[in-house]
This record gives sequence, structure tokens and C-alpha cells, in this order.
Amino acid sequence: MEISRVLNNWYRDNKRELPWRDTRNPYKIWISEVILQQTRVNQGMAYYNNFIDTFPDIFTLAEADIDQVLKLWEGLGYYSRARNLHAAAKYIVTQCQGRFPEKYEDILELRGVGPYAAAAIASLAFDYPAAAVDGNVIRVISRIFAIQHDARLNPGKKEINNLAESLLDRNNPGEHNQAMIELGALICIPKNPKCEVCPVNHYCKSFSEGIVNELPVRYAKPPSGKRFFVYYVILSGENIFIQKRAKKDIWQSLYEFPLYEPAGPVSESEMIKILTSEWKLSPGKMVIKNISPVIKHVLSHQHIYARFIHVIYKGRIQNPEWQTVTIDDLHLFAFPALISKYIRGGLDR
Repeated sequence: MEISRVLNNWYRDNKRELPWRDTRNPYKIWISEVILQQTRVNQGMAYYNNFIDTFPDIFTLAEADIDQVLKLWEGLGYYSRARNLHAAAKYIVTQCQGRFPEKYEDILELRGVGPYAAAAIASLAFDYPAAAVDGNVIRVISRIFAIQHDARLNPGKKEINNLAESLLDRNNPGEHNQAMIELGALICIPKNPKCEVCPVNHYCKSFSEGIVNELPVRYAKPPSGKRFFVYYVILSGENIFIQKRAKKDIWQSLYEFPLYEPAGPVSESEMIKILTSEWKLSPGKMVIKNISPVIKHVLSHQHIYARFIHVIYKGRIQNPEWQTVTIDDLHLFAFPALISKYIRGGLDR
């Protein structure tokens, strides 16, 4: 289509120089796509370079310990991405002899890989003709064709996917997909898009109708759930206690301080009572150093309201779920951003 030709010409002259664009290596393209799923390019660049430096190929990633992978991921959030990467790398090494799948359908079978990432990898690495539809592409297509359906729901999703396939340059699918994504990232941005310099504004229905800022359609999201966390920062000499999150929940496989999760906010006296009723600590051997104010931590579908209670304990603690480490070794463990930020603020000894 004419739109694709114009867009590809624009892309060649205006694309950003990004390290994953200089390669056809499917492993490196895969890593970049997973990192950028919920991360802006300017933040993800350093993580990508560090990840590739540490795990330069599928074999080094597959052989790594999951704690090392999670530590490298620390601060990016959505840690299931890192766990899925690690599991998929092991699968490719053991089941595919280390050879990255080339077909869209086979790439889609990898853990954590959805239709967008599979299309991006297949088209960029292997010239497979599949349209990669991410948030940028949804916005571009919604505006060009003035789509009135919410793309998060099936009717809108199907319409946009069909239009994306119809626009695809099947002779050069990788460059076409990059061009669509780049247009959404640089020109057709969410607020105040740069329509006056858009290379395809002549074809854009929402631009001609003056409704660009009304698209894409987004119906109201359901309210985020609230959770209340009380973290117990218990120091005994130079040691501190941590535990690994094992449940299928947020931050799975990351480390945290001993946690009590009540159904709602609790008073400071109730927080202190947990030390004896839940953790079985002796009142005569502990000193409450401080209790933090409420810290709000916002996730995509949850709002966490956390407090940290800092305790000095002069006695023996036995809890099979807790791990004893020195304060100086805390940096070796991967923590959620909420806890990492608290640790960086300093722990009084």
C-alpha cells in the first residue's frame, strides 16, 4: 500500500539508532522486545546493554541462576518477564538444541511471548510476514482509520489486527513493523501528536475530521485493588532477615523482609503485637527503632500501602521461612522497587 511505502521512506530518514536495530540475531531482538514490553526505551536501553553483556547468548542465559537474572532485572518491574525469559531460554537449549525458533507459530509457543513479540521477532530476524501490533501501532491505526472500538476488547482488537495485516509490506515486514512502531513513538504520540509533520497525515481520517486527540477509544478501567503490607525489618547484630516470595503473586521469586498482610490498615500497636503473636519474638529482647509512614506503591492493577517497622532484636530467632544475611550483603539479592528504595534510604543499625 502507498501508506507503507511513504512510512518506510520516512523511517529510513528518521529512525532512532538503537542497539537491537543493528542485528538480525533473534536472541538479541527477543531480549529487547521483552524488556520494552512495559518499559520506555530510555530506561530499557541500559538494562538491555547490561543484560546482553552478562548473558551474550541463549546458552549463558539458560545456564544462569534465576536469582542472578532477577537481580539484573531489579527496578524494571513485571518480574514475570524475567522468569519467563529464563524458562524459555532453558527450553530452547534443551528442546531446540539452542536454535531459536524461526516460525511465528513456534516463537509464540515460548513462555511469555505473545502475538506482538512473536510477530516482531519473526519479522525482524527472519522476514516472516506478520504485523507486530503494540500500543504504538494500535494508536497509529486507530487514528488513521478513526476506529471507534476499544482496542482492549475483542471487536476493536480484531479490527485493528486486520487493518495492521492489510497495511503490512510483505516484502519487507521487519522494516515496516519498525516504521509503524517508530511513528507511534515519535510522531503519533498519546497526547498532542505532531500531526503537522506526520508523513501519513494525508491518509489519516481522524486528522481530517479533527478528532485525533479523542483516539484511541478507551473505556474506563475498573478501580485498582488495594493491598496493605507491613514489613518487619528485624536486625540482630550485623544480620537481617529476609524471605523469598514463593506464591504465584506479584514479585514472585524476589526477596522481601518478613511480611504481614492484613485485610486493611492496622494501628501501630497492632503492628507491634504481630512481633509476639505471629513471629513469636520475646518482648524483653526487642527494641522498636521506628515505624515508617504509609508508603503508596502503584502497580498496574494494584495499589500497595506499605509500612516498615524497624526492630532491633537481642535474641535468637528461628523461622524456617526466613533467611539470615548481613546488611552489607543485601545488595546481592533482588528486591521489588518498593523495598529497594527503602533500603537505599539507609538502615539504622
